[in-house]
Amino acid sequence: MSGYDYEKLLDDARDSLPQNLFEGSRFEMPKIKAFVVGNKTIIKNFREIVNTLRRDENHIMKFLLGEMATSGNIEGSQAVFQGKFTQSFIQDKLQKYADNFVFCMECKKPDTTIVKEGRIYFLRCEACGAKHPLRNY
Repeated sequence: MSGYDYEKLLDDARDSLPQNLFEGSRFEMPKIKAFVVGNKTIIKNFREIVNTLRRDENHIMKFLLGEMATSGNIEGSQAVFQGKFTQSFIQDKLQKYADNFVFCMECKKPDTTIVKEGRIYFLRCEACGAKHPLRNY
């Protein structure tokens, strides 16, 4: 078998595989499942979001409440907000949270933890080892 035949077979095999296999990211941002009841908005899958992002539920809730300029609370596995908000609006706020407190600022991977050293909180990446101070934590 010549080198050309091997390369062609390799290209054909790669073309037959799904494209998302080559994207390189195994992390998928959770989609908000929210609905409005009266004058309240409820995020049904709040616990799932917290577990996926690997962050404290109170910190995520505090961030969302501040960004949405409203009040609310956590009830079981749901988050309840005063006011009517669209799923896309809340999804944008959650993406902003992830950009600030989840994704590494160097390698953009979600494999991070928040650590406290002295009086300062840092975002430490478990993938590349980078460490960045967090503002407004």
